Amino acid sequence: NKFGDPYVAARNGWLDDVIEPEESRMRLCRALNIIKSKREWSPPKKHGNIPL
Repeated sequence: NKFGDPYVAARNGWLDDVIEPEESRMRLCRALNIIKSKREWSPPKKHGNIPL
């Protein structure tokens, strides 16, 4: 019963948010649209691998 209630888990900081069933499609679509255009940036390498 300790982990059965999502509101208790959210209150204790184990979850970020509790999504109601009627909101799930909208929230999922929004999240997918956000990450669809995400570009991961990595700094250029300072040194290449040298053969040993």
